[in-house]
Parts: sequence; structure tokens; C-alpha cells
Amino acid sequence: MSEHYPRIRIRTEGGHLLIREGLSINFYMRRSHAEVAPAVMRSLDAYLRAMEPRALGLYAAEGEWRELDDEGWASTRRRILDGTSAIVDLRDASGSENRYRVEYYGRPLDAPSWGERPGMVCALSFWLPTEYLEEHGPARLCELVLELADPLPFSSGHAGLSFNCETDVVGVTQEIRHRSFRYPGLDIPNLSRFSRYLGTRVRGPSWMTFLGQPVLGELGGVGGLRSRLHSPETTVRELEGERAVVTLGPWPEAGDTEQGQVLPAYRELARVLEPWLYHQKPLFNPHFTAEDVLRWERRFLD
Repeated sequence: MSEHYPRIRIRTEGGHLLIREGLSINFYMRRSHAEVAPAVMRSLDAYLRAMEPRALGLYAAEGEWRELDDEGWASTRRRILDGTSAIVDLRDASGSENRYRVEYYGRPLDAPSWGERPGMVCALSFWLPTEYLEEHGPARLCELVLELADPLPFSSGHAGLSFNCETDVVGVTQEIRHRSFRYPGLDIPNLSRFSRYLGTRVRGPSWMTFLGQPVLGELGGVGGLRSRLHSPETTVRELEGERAVVTLGPWPEAGDTEQGQVLPAYRELARVLEPWLYHQKPLFNPHFTAEDVLRWERRFLD
């Protein structure tokens, strides 16, 4: 158990890991895949340079998991760089520990049939285990996140703690529900869904919250954003390309509502971003109802 976040390992009776606390780094781009593909590849290469050898060992192809050998890497690079669209899912070599993952949804948003869907984006996500943070420290993690973000023309993004899991697996949301309200700093990832509906809206605050256009401009740029944030450990950093990142303290924090740790800096940023926050249309789920979804989305506001 870290002082900054809980240790969570939830397994099935057979020993398969369903949920672990981890780190999730996500970027959303309202640009077509062909335009962002080289940047996505540079970001992926930066992630690979930072990881232990063979951290990623499996890739999804034609409905099955295959070994991510030299041929698999060549296929993945072709898929990203050569097509008008791409879906990429790379997992850690264990296939079951939810430590490392790269997920990408690239869409041809400049095609008429796609451009009429304002919620569609190209979305890129990286997972890390919290052991990476414990070994390398938050300053190195922050450097890595900025390196991943650097080439990407994102509209928004976020990096921080999360429940690293497959939310559509039976029983997962039931296990997450109570913990998600207790630990508000842990995100619930669902890149496939957000890539279809987020558009240029912004998901709730995270340890590092990335803002691009149009939201940053509507906030009055970096100066306007900085003037609205007063928590002593919050920093606002200007990035090239009319982008910025807000960092909420030196460590990513889970908070703990049962201990009165309600993350005031996160609440302050949520109030600033409220007019642009994304509200998802909930799917039917008896273990995480529409009311639960709204309550969780507003966990830093109410």
C-alpha cells in the first residue's frame, strides 16, 4: 500500500487478474488517422524505449492473440503507417497481468461519413504498472508522459492512476463500483467508447491533464487557465502547438473519501473545466447504473 494510492489486485477463482491499480496515459485527437499516424508511431517508439525488454508480448490480429515477434512488430507498424485507419491492441507478455498495454483507434475523420460524427476521435492509450512509478519516481514518470505527448496534436489527454482492467468483462464493474467512489483519483478506462463519443470535450481531471484546441483557447490560453488555478502544488506548463498540461502536485494521488482525502486541487480543476467536461451516455449495467455514472463523472464537483 502506497501512501498515495491503494494496492488493488482482484483475481478470479482461477487466479486470472481482473483488476489492478495502475497508470493510464491517454490522448484524444480530432484529426484523421493518416494525418496523425507518424506522430502516433513516434509516441509508441518513445514508450518502447522506456519499457523493460519484452514488456509487450502479444498483439490482436484477426480475432486472436499472437506473439509480438519481429513479424508482429512489422505488421503493427504497417497497420499504423500505411492505412487510412487502424486499430491496434498490444498487451504485456503475460497476457493476464494488465501491466503494460498500448491501445490505438485511428479513424479517417476526413472522410464524409466519418466527419459527420463530431464525437469521433483518434485515441491513443498507454498502460504502466504502479511498480514503474515506485522504481523510477514521479519526476521520471512525468518526463515520460511529456515525451509521449510531445508529437501528438491532441485536443485533450490525461495521465494518472486508473483501474487497469477490461470493463466489459463480467463482474468487473461490480468490483470497481465501491472502490471508484472511495478512490476518486483512479480513472476507469474505456478507450474504445471514448474514441467514439468524446470529440473535443474533456474527461475529468487527472494528475496530468492535457488541453489543446479548442478548449484551451476558450479558457483564454495558458494565461487564462493559469489565472483560474490557485492550489499551491498545481502547475500549468505551456507546450508547443497551442497546447498545455496541468499537473496536480508531485505525485498522482488516489484520494480516499473514507479518510477525508477529497483531492482539493482536482476539485478546483474540475470546476474550471466543468463547461467542457464530457458526459457519457451510460450503457445498461445493473452494477453501475446511469445514476452511478453521473455521480462518478461529478465526483470532483458535487
